[in-house]
Amino acid sequence: MKKYILALDAGTTSSRAIIFDHDGKIVAVSQKEFTQHFLQPGWVEHDPEEIWQTQLFVMKDVLASSGIKAGEIEAVGITNQRETTMVWDRLTGKPVYNAIVWQDRRTAAMCDEINKAGRDKLVFERTGLVVDAYFSATKIKWILDNEPFLRKRADYGDLAFGTVDSWLVWKLTNGRVHITDVSNASRTMLFNIHKLQWDPELLNLFEIPLSVLPQVKPSSEVYGNMDSSVLGVEIPLAGIAGDQQAALFGQMCVEEGMAKNTYGTGCFVMMNTGVKPAASKHRLLTTIAWQIGDKTEYAMEGSVFIGGALVQWLRDNLKIIRSSSEIESLAASVEDNGGVYVVPAFAGLGAPHWDQHARGIIAGLTRGTTNAHIARAALEAIAFQNADVINVMKKDSEIGLNELRVDGGASVNDLLMQMQADLIGVPVVRPKVTETTALGAAYLAGLATGFWKSVHELKNKWLEDKTFKPGGDPDDIRARWKMWNKALERTKNWLE
Repeated sequence: MKKYILALDAGTTSSRAIIFDHDGKIVAVSQKEFTQHFLQPGWVEHDPEEIWQTQLFVMKDVLASSGIKAGEIEAVGITNQRETTMVWDRLTGKPVYNAIVWQDRRTAAMCDEINKAGRDKLVFERTGLVVDAYFSATKIKWILDNEPFLRKRADYGDLAFGTVDSWLVWKLTNGRVHITDVSNASRTMLFNIHKLQWDPELLNLFEIPLSVLPQVKPSSEVYGNMDSSVLGVEIPLAGIAGDQQAALFGQMCVEEGMAKNTYGTGCFVMMNTGVKPAASKHRLLTTIAWQIGDKTEYAMEGSVFIGGALVQWLRDNLKIIRSSSEIESLAASVEDNGGVYVVPAFAGLGAPHWDQHARGIIAGLTRGTTNAHIARAALEAIAFQNADVINVMKKDSEIGLNELRVDGGASVNDLLMQMQADLIGVPVVRPKVTETTALGAAYLAGLATGFWKSVHELKNKWLEDKTFKPGGDPDDIRARWKMWNKALERTKNWLE
C-alpha cells in the first residue's frame, strides 16, 4: 500500500491540511478560514473550538478530495501559529476563554512594568526573547487573572495551557496527551532554552503554576496516536514545530548560516545558528529551531508583525484591490512610489525596533498620489521591514549570508521578491514547493516513523523554482533607505 504524510497547518487566519507523497510533493490541499475577533483596538482573539472544527473539516475534506484512505496516512505532522495562547478545562476539554492571538497587545502595559523593574535581562538570558506582549507568558497570566476562580482552578491543576499545537494534539487524542515541542515551548517566555525545561523563576515572575503547562517533547517523535473516533483509524502523531521553525526545516536550512524568510500574515526571518544559541546585540530573538533525537539546533529570528496582512488591509479596509494577487500588477503600473512610504505598525513594531506603542503611517502623500503609488509603497514596506531584520542578523550572527530562501503566500509576488533582493544585496531563492511550513511538519513526522530515513535524504528533495539576483541603482536605493528610516521614526512611541 502506498503511504503518505498528512500535515496540519494551523495558521493565523485559516486551517489547512496537506497530503505529501514520498517525494515531498503535494498530493492534495484543503483550507478553511476561521473568524478573527477584534473586541477592541489591539485585541485579537480566536475561538479554539472553531480552530478545532475547521482543522477537523480540512482533514476529512483533503482525504475525500484526494481519494486517499485514512489508513494510507503513515503519520501526521502539526505546525501552528506560535505564541497564541489557549487555556482549557482538563475535565471537559472546553476552553475557559478565547485564544489570545500572537498579534494581541492587551498585555503591553504588563510588559512595560516588567521592563521597568529590570526583569527583562533575566527573561532574555533564560529564553532568548525580549519581554513583549507577542509571547505567551503574559497572555496566560491575563487569562488566569481575568476571572478570580480561574487562578484557583489553575492552582488545583484543573486547567491546561497550550499553544495551538497542544490544543490540537489534545483534541486529536481525545484528551489523553498534553504536550508541546521545544520550538513552541521556546516562544512562551517561560522555557529555559539552555536547560530545555520550564524555568521555575520565570513561572514565579509571571505567576503561572507548573501544573497548567504541557510536557515538552522533541520536534520529531511519535507522541501518541490519533484517536480512532477522529478518522476511523489510529494514526501516529509524530512531528510538531512552530510555523517558522517548520518552514526553516522545510526549506532544508539545516546547516549553520542558512536562512529563510516566510511571507505570511507577518514575516519571519530565521537563520540556523547551529547547536549553540547565538545572542543578538540588536534585539533579535534567539530561539530553538528543532530537536531531533538528542540534537537540539538553534536559530536567530526577526519577526515583522505585519507582512501579507498589509495587502489584506489594502484589500479589505481601503478596497484598493479586489484580491491580494492584484497588488503586483497595480504596483508595477508605476515606475516608483511617488515619494510615498507606508509603515504598517498596526500592532507596534517588531524586530529590531520592538516598539509596542508604534502605530502605522502613510507618509509623503500629495495630490498626485494614486492607488498604484500606495500599492507599490506597501510592497516596499514589506521588503524594507525584512531588510532591517536581515541587515542586523548578518551583523549579530557573524556568519554572513549567501542567499535567502523564501516561502509563504507573498513569495509568489515576483516584484516583491526583486525588491527584497535589491535591498539586502544577496540572491533571493524561491523553491518549487512554497508550502514549506507544512512540508517541514511533514518531514519531521516522516523522520520519526522511518518514512524518510535521514535529513540527508530530505536535502535532495529541495528544488529551486526561481532566483532573484540583486540589482538596482545604488544611489536610488540609498535615497529610499533614508526616506524609509525617516518615515519609520514618525511611527515610534505614537501611543504614550
